[in-house]
Amino acid sequence: MKKLSKAKSGGGMTAARRGWKQEFYHSWPLYLLLLPSIFLAVIFCYAPMGGLVMAFQNYKPWLGILDSEFVGLENFRQIFAFKESYQAIINTLIIAVSKIVLGLVVPIVMGLLLNEVHHTGLKKGIQTLVYLPHFLSWVTVAGMLRDILSLDGIVNGFLTKLGMERIFFLGEAGMFRQIAVISDLWKGFGFGMIVYLAAISNIDQNLYEAAEMDGANRWQQTLHITLPGIMPMIIVMATLSLGNVLNAGFDQIFNLYSPLTYSTGDIIDTYVYRQSLVNGQYSFGTAVGLFKSSISLALTVVSYRIAYKYAGYRIF
Repeated sequence: MKKLSKAKSGGGMTAARRGWKQEFYHSWPLYLLLLPSIFLAVIFCYAPMGGLVMAFQNYKPWLGILDSEFVGLENFRQIFAFKESYQAIINTLIIAVSKIVLGLVVPIVMGLLLNEVHHTGLKKGIQTLVYLPHFLSWVTVAGMLRDILSLDGIVNGFLTKLGMERIFFLGEAGMFRQIAVISDLWKGFGFGMIVYLAAISNIDQNLYEAAEMDGANRWQQTLHITLPGIMPMIIVMATLSLGNVLNAGFDQIFNLYSPLTYSTGDIIDTYVYRQSLVNGQYSFGTAVGLFKSSISLALTVVSYRIAYKYAGYRIF
């Protein structure tokens, strides 16, 4: 029996090897196409990770990584010793959570409303208009906002005509978070709306016909058919966004903020940028970045598990 089981296991391993070789032989052009992407990922994503050792050193550029003093977790202790670090973490959480909540609710509402538009041309026109900002870079959007919200911009020109004083919108710390969240929502909600419209289109139309025959109005159909039908997609989008709790958007904030708004607009990414590249505190900046990345990784793993458990969504 033992010999038989060994023979079977050996045969299974041989079949597996044969299957892998056959699959590689038939699909080698696809693997060849992957090589440039793998090469770029290794160079730009994995090779730089060697620099993370600076988080545990008192790094000096003239000494290099190999000769700089090892200080253990001292740089991580300093994260919780500086007031600026606390403020950057708080700002990141406030801005990121606001973006996640509004970025989930608004596309759902807009998708449900646009689904009620039956004129095909009008519906496609609205989809195109709200989706276009998604393709604009934050450099372009920030330039537009600076022109619109400047002291001589359109908004202040309208306020002066109403007899009100001019407002330096991007220089007011108390208004910066709201501007950041609203501008991010304007730029990105069109993509989410299209995702939910696609989910709505997959709902069986016979359910609406049956509900209409039973006397259900459009609101009742939306409440009892449409929302439950797109709930798996809502769960997936919500859980996957958990990994972005500490990603408030470096491109946006960096192009919009100024020293006047550091108190409410400085996030972890911009704080790391200033500490590392501007102030030359490479070890401290690396420690803050590693701290943020570790938490983001943990949240991403948790979010994927939640998405798989409640919506059956998985990548691997």
